[in-house]
Amino acid sequence: MLRILGHRLLLSIPLLIFVTALTFFLVSLTPGDPAVVILGQNRAPEEYQRLREQLGLLQPVPVQYAQWVSTLAHGSLGTSIFNNESVIAKLNARLGVTLSLVLLTALVSSVIGVTLGIASALKRGALARSVDVLSLLGIVLPNFWVALVLVAIFAVRLHWLPAIGYVTPGTSLGGWLRSLVLPVAVLAGPAIGLIAQQTRNAMLDVLERPFIRTLRAGGVRPASLIYRHALRNAGVPVLTVIGLVFIALLGGTIIAENVFALPGLGGLAVEATGRHDLPVIQGIVLYFTVIVVVVNLLIDLLYAWLNPRIRV
Repeated sequence: MLRILGHRLLLSIPLLIFVTALTFFLVSLTPGDPAVVILGQNRAPEEYQRLREQLGLLQPVPVQYAQWVSTLAHGSLGTSIFNNESVIAKLNARLGVTLSLVLLTALVSSVIGVTLGIASALKRGALARSVDVLSLLGIVLPNFWVALVLVAIFAVRLHWLPAIGYVTPGTSLGGWLRSLVLPVAVLAGPAIGLIAQQTRNAMLDVLERPFIRTLRAGGVRPASLIYRHALRNAGVPVLTVIGLVFIALLGGTIIAENVFALPGLGGLAVEATGRHDLPVIQGIVLYFTVIVVVVNLLIDLLYAWLNPRIRV
């Protein structure tokens, strides 16, 4: 177990360096000038040049990245080039919104997806075909279009749910849940289909193995056979797809947060990209990468729990 933790943590270091460096260089190549965005049009060229120099934008990109790494090593992510607000403070203020959306979506998707997968493995036919259709629709239908349809039905026509906005759980737990229902529904649709399909396939494979037939012949109760033996042995591929879904949800927050006006990291990423606010962009990428590393670490630990042969 300790070897797994150490191995993952060691691998995370070059991953963080690679992702942040790649993002830094790609953003530097995209069109846009923060000086023009800050000062506006029709200013003297000398003013733009002076501001670029103050922001350090005239230095070579590798030098700028090295300075960012040095700032990070001192426990800071710098400040936004637009309002001098601490990047860490700016991101932490929005992190809870994104984590609420992603964690709630992952929980709903996993529970419904695994349940549907088990049911369709035990009762093949219409239910199994429904899982295939759900998975296909999740891939084909754009999240943006689904979001607009759900808003039109449940917010505009029925007035059951808010169309936009976010309520913190500290203000109202019920309001918090209501503000996340539509965003979670948009993101959970494709995830449920993928998890259900993978769960069904894994369960079908395990249920055909000799040890399951032996347990069934030995009089093991069906519930114990399914949940204690079959599901545990099918758990590794199911956990793999749940981990991949969680990572994909981080990207999905960009659309969901902008459509539903949620003040999370996804919406901030779009805003910072439009402004070419590199310190904020780098901070968001770093946060997302750390979340991915943590999720992969948790998945590895669950692998070890499901399969004792992995443990050390």
